[in-house]
Amino acid sequence: MPDILVGDGLELDPSAILGYTPSRTAPGDLVLGADARIRSNTVIYLGSRIGARFQTGHNVIIREECRIGDDVSVWSNSVVDYGCLIGDHVKIHSNCYIAQFTEIQDGAFLAPGVTIANDLYPGQAASAAVMSGPVIGAGAQIGVNVTILPFVRIGAGCLIGAGAVVVRDIPDGSVAYGNPATVRGTVGQLRAIGARVDAVTDSVSRYRFNGRAHAKASAAGSRSR
Repeated sequence: MPDILVGDGLELDPSAILGYTPSRTAPGDLVLGADARIRSNTVIYLGSRIGARFQTGHNVIIREECRIGDDVSVWSNSVVDYGCLIGDHVKIHSNCYIAQFTEIQDGAFLAPGVTIANDLYPGQAASAAVMSGPVIGAGAQIGVNVTILPFVRIGAGCLIGAGAVVVRDIPDGSVAYGNPATVRGTVGQLRAIGARVDAVTDSVSRYRFNGRAHAKASAAGSRSR
């Protein structure tokens, strides 16, 4: 029988489930590293290996046969489907879907609403046979509501703008946005954020674009602290 192997320091909300039995494959052990924080209604399937200091928000699903590194967070209402590889220090924000056979490398960030696809021709057996998600490179920053198609490689350190649809490879360090996502420059060429915004005192939205904000187009994500 498969086992649930949990490191010291686990904080587990009462409604969370560790070791849910998958229906598609014979289950293996669930390994969960030390100092995990698993919040309410999270379900983690048997058969995955997860590193230390893993955190979830509420209503998170982690399917079987995933390998997840240290210091990873997956926030509320996100799903990591089976067979994914996620590196260290990755942050997956709320309402994301990570399709089967996706690789996310160390230090990458996915803003709310990112959707990843893995089947180019849904409903075709030949397409299902080569089902594969993208590779998101180390330190890449993926903006809100980005859609990433199968087989794509997003390079290390890229910034993908909000709402983009990524249909082709993006080179390391690029800024890309639009539908389809098009490379518009490099991260090193971005204007300093301080040159684009002014502080305000009459709103909880603490900054606003200034008159120079749209001199060059930008990419945008959402990050909580």
